[in-house]
Amino acid sequence: MAIVLSYLLGNFCTSFILGKILRKTDIRNYGSGNAGATNALRVFGKKIGAIAFLLDFLKGIAAVMLGKYILGNDMGMYIGGIFVAIGHNWPVLLKFKGGKGIAASFGVLVAINPIIALIALLAFVLIVLKTRYVSLGSIISAITVPISGLILHRPFDLRFFLFTIILAIMAVFRHSSNIKRLLNGTESKIGQKAK
Repeated sequence: MAIVLSYLLGNFCTSFILGKILRKTDIRNYGSGNAGATNALRVFGKKIGAIAFLLDFLKGIAAVMLGKYILGNDMGMYIGGIFVAIGHNWPVLLKFKGGKGIAASFGVLVAINPIIALIALLAFVLIVLKTRYVSLGSIISAITVPISGLILHRPFDLRFFLFTIILAIMAVFRHSSNIKRLLNGTESKIGQKAK
């Protein structure tokens, strides 16, 4: 039940919904082609981008709480967190064409371990300020999660460590096209408008 409900919650792709309601536009046809907060910022502007990020962030928190409520333990939180990200990245309601899960995963981390979430946020901010590449900031911050979790999460919990590894792998995998563009110098920087 926790798996199904968290996955369906992830299917609530706010960038897609906001684009359809406010702009009569399918965001997946513009910018990077994904239904995430960064693309909403690029395609629709700061206000819609911020709202999309906030709602995706909140659904990450909600999924963790839902998993904890249903299963009554930490494993419920991990399951809720993983499957809300899967639902966001590969939503059945949008033919498996969703976002990249960064905002939702951040909400998940805030709900489970705020300190590790803060470290990931700091890594993201520093990289974006230095390079102006949101994608690179997202990738680096995702990688810091299992590393900082391994160092700071005490006592060591194999389930938590595997949970952070899964989140990081999904985030990096969803940015595979961005990695290619970063390597060949064609990745868009923050502030550049979508074509």
